[in-house]
Amino acid sequence: MSLFNPNTKHPFYKWEILAFLWVAFFLNQADRQIFNVLLTSIKADLMLTDAQMGFIATTFNFAFATLVPISGLLGDRISKRNILVFSILLWSIATMCTGFSSSMLMFIIFRSLATGVGEALFGPAYVSTIASYHKETRALAMSIHQTSYYIGVIASSVIATYVASLWGWRMAFVVFGAVGVFWGLLMLLRMRDKPRVVDLENTENKPIELEKIPIKESLGALFSAPTAIILVVGFSGLIFVLTGFLTWMPTYLEQNLGFSLESAAFNATFWTHAFAFIGIVIAGRLSDKLSKIKHSYRILLQALGLFSAIPFIVIMGSATQLWLVYIGLAGFGFTRAFFDANTYAVMYDVIPEKHRASASGIMCMIGFGIGSLSSWILGALKSIIGLSAGISLLACVWLPCSLLLMYAYKFTYERDYQKAQEIDSKDANRLAN
Repeated sequence: MSLFNPNTKHPFYKWEILAFLWVAFFLNQADRQIFNVLLTSIKADLMLTDAQMGFIATTFNFAFATLVPISGLLGDRISKRNILVFSILLWSIATMCTGFSSSMLMFIIFRSLATGVGEALFGPAYVSTIASYHKETRALAMSIHQTSYYIGVIASSVIATYVASLWGWRMAFVVFGAVGVFWGLLMLLRMRDKPRVVDLENTENKPIELEKIPIKESLGALFSAPTAIILVVGFSGLIFVLTGFLTWMPTYLEQNLGFSLESAAFNATFWTHAFAFIGIVIAGRLSDKLSKIKHSYRILLQALGLFSAIPFIVIMGSATQLWLVYIGLAGFGFTRAFFDANTYAVMYDVIPEKHRASASGIMCMIGFGIGSLSSWILGALKSIIGLSAGISLLACVWLPCSLLLMYAYKFTYERDYQKAQEIDSKDANRLAN
C-alpha cells in the first residue's frame, strides 16, 4: 500500500484515521493554549489590560461559535476530509501570523478570527468522521481522541514556555503553526471519506451518495429531541467553566500563589489534564459497557461527573496551601472527564445519523458562544473580587447543569434514543430500495 493510496477497507484504517485526527486535535488545543500560558508576557509586551486580554480570548470563542454550525451543516453535505484539511491549514497559518502581531487589533484578526474560523470548521467534521469509522468502539475511540486535548494542553504549555524563554513568545506561535501546516499536508495525502452504507440484515453493504438534506430538517432533529437540548445546555456550562479556567488559571497561580511563568503554565495544566487523561480512559470503557445494559447510563455518567467536580472547583480557586490546590486541580480534571467521554456518544445516540454533524455544529455554536463570555467576565471581575473568588464561583454553573442531565437520564433519554434508531432504520430501508 503506497502513501498516496490508503486502503480504506483495511480493518486498521479506522485506527489510522483516529491517529491522524488525534494529532490534529493535539495541535488544535496547543494553538489555543499558547495564548493562555503566555498571557502575561503578551500583555506586558503589547501593554494591554486584563479586560483587553479577556476580550481577545472571548472574541476567539465567539468567532468559533459563529462559524461552527456552518461547518456542521457542510459536514453532512460535502467531503469531511476536505473540510478537515482546509481547517488545519487555515488555523495553522493563522497561528504563525499571530506571532507577528504587534497590536490588539492584529491579535483579534489572526488569533481570534482566522484561528477561530479554522478551528470551527474542524470540530463537527472530525467527530462525525470518527463516528462513521467506529461503531462498536465509538465511545472508546472518542475517549482516546479526547486524550489529545489533555496531552495537547499539557505539552503545549511546557513547550510554549520553553520556546518563549529562548526566543520570545512570538516564536512559540510560529513553531506550532509550522508543525500544523506540515500535518495538514500529510492528512491531505492519507485521509479519505468513508461513504455511508446500508447495514441491514441480509442486505449487502454498498456505498450511498450523500443526500441533500434541508437545513430546516437538521435543525428540527436537534430541537425536537429533549435529551439533545439538555446536552447542549450541559455542554455550554462545561465550556463556560473550562474557558475561564484555561484562560486565567496560569495567571492565578503566577500572581496569587507566586509561581514563575514556567511553573504556573505547567501546574495549571498538568494536574488537571493528567488526571482527566486517566478519567476519560476509565469513563470511555465504562460507558461502552454500561450502555449495553441501558443506553441512558451514558448521560448519567455525565451528570455524576459534573456534580462531583463542584467541590474541586471551589478548592482549586480558594485554597492557599499548595497541596490542596493540586488536589482541586486533579479532582476537577478526573471528574469532568466523565462528561467529556460521553458528549458525542450521547448526541449520536439521540440524533439520526444524517443529522449528526449538523447537530454537533449547533451544539458547539451555542456552547462556545456562551462559554466565550467566561474569559471576559473573569478578566473584568479580576479587579473587583479577584481571581480566587471568580474561579470558585464557576462551581455555581455546573450544579444546575448536572441536575438537568439527571432529568434527561430519568425521563427523556431512552425515548429519544428509540426515535433516532427508528429514523435510521427507515432511512436505511428507503436507501436500499
